[in-house]
Amino acid sequence: MPETVTDPNKIKLLDAALPNVAFDGWSPATFQAAIAQTGISADQARVLFPRGAVDMAVLFHREGDRAMVQALRTEDLSALRFRDKIARALRLRLDLVADKEAVRRGTALFALPHLAADGARLIWGTADAIWTALGDTSDDVNWYTKRATLSGVWASVVLYWLGDQSEGHGDTDAFIDRRIGEVMQIEKFKAQVNGNRLLAPLTGPLNRLLGAIKAPGRVRDPNVPGLWRTGGDL
Repeated sequence: MPETVTDPNKIKLLDAALPNVAFDGWSPATFQAAIAQTGISADQARVLFPRGAVDMAVLFHREGDRAMVQALRTEDLSALRFRDKIARALRLRLDLVADKEAVRRGTALFALPHLAADGARLIWGTADAIWTALGDTSDDVNWYTKRATLSGVWASVVLYWLGDQSEGHGDTDAFIDRRIGEVMQIEKFKAQVNGNRLLAPLTGPLNRLLGAIKAPGRVRDPNVPGLWRTGGDL
């Protein structure tokens, strides 16, 4: 989840950087151009963004998550099925992107081996933001599986959207519906397996083991999406 309040100077530098991203990517040149344009000192900029443009790309993604959460709070989703609420959240997240090329460049950046972990955390963070905004109350292994599944959906949706040239990204909307439909089929199959008495000798012990897994606690670690305890048993 995004931090509660973003330093205004971070936003100032990010806004100054974005016009250059299409040409230079999330690169040192983009970072230096933002510093020059804003007049913020290089030392202060380095304090705000220790890894330069890489941390700017992280902030760009997290600000998108923040905007999505705020938009969801104003939406009336009460008449929608839960799968449609998820689809709506994904569409909002894409619709709120002001610079598609910045996302494209960020996707390439976080595909680099040494930044892949950052990319995975950002994808997970978006999934966590959606589930939390929609009121997820799971406190067991489902907390993890929901976010892991939605992370996979979100990652594939972004890649499809980046190449979508259809009017109003209508093809992406259809792709979202298909991906969520596929996930629902998997969930239906899992329910059938768990409900099969013949498989109970196998599924019973596994379900008991999984039932011992608990969701994170209520104290947030700012470096990890989700909620975490500061001590004691998880």
